Amino acid sequence: MTTRKPLIAGNWKMNGLGKDGDELAKNLAERIKKAGAAPFEMLVCPPFTLIGRVGEALAGSTIALGAQDCHSKAKGAHTGDVSAPMLADLGCRYVIVGHSERRTDHKETDATVQAKAAAAQVAGLIPIVCVGETEAERDQDQTIAVVARQVAGSVPKDSTAANLVVAYEPVWAIGTGRTPTAAEVQDVHARIRRMLAEAIGAGEAAKTRILYGGSMKPGNAAELLALADVDGGLIGGASLVADDFWKIAEAVSKR
Repeated sequence: MTTRKPLIAGNWKMNGLGKDGDELAKNLAERIKKAGAAPFEMLVCPPFTLIGRVGEALAGSTIALGAQDCHSKAKGAHTGDVSAPMLADLGCRYVIVGHSERRTDHKETDATVQAKAAAAQVAGLIPIVCVGETEAERDQDQTIAVVARQVAGSVPKDSTAANLVVAYEPVWAIGTGRTPTAAEVQDVHARIRRMLAEAIGAGEAAKTRILYGGSMKPGNAAELLALADVDGGLIGGASLVADDFWKIAEAVSKR
């Protein structure tokens, strides 16, 4: 029986203006207050422009605040970037690093992702390190090789279960409505845990949360969250709709 508390994380991506963020955050805060002691941890990661006001809207609730990226340096001449200490100063507890959209659009390497994750840990944040294969890599049966390379190269060497979350996101499933079978998801997650055991030790790996990201929605959340090595979800589009995001979180109780 696992003692890993599921993390239901919402990645709002580049969506939302002030009013949208306020309404969504307040809606979720009210729901979790009514729910009382929830069997899951909830996290929202709005765009940089909304972090401050979303944090205010979540005040008094147990919902954690996070960001979608950070720079590997604490400060300096990096126009347009935001550092991990700045995010911590805004009240963030988590930060997503190495999302496939960052790896693709901004050509981020495993080394870049590892540096960002390490910077987050130094600042007291918990990085959610994303790994996952493209459709072409999957079709060439390269899923495990790609994920193994990304885990080895992206996870800081001195990580622990307390300062690391890993998210498996098959790139071909993000926002497409397609998902791997439950058996395929469990297989990759179990392998990631074994990879983590090699990197940070079996004891820490057993306690580290591994999220699934890739078109998780109310209709398939219960099946995915029931898998032995799936410890929550990194939710994209569905996290922008309060009802859908909350239904995904409620599916934790069906594990």
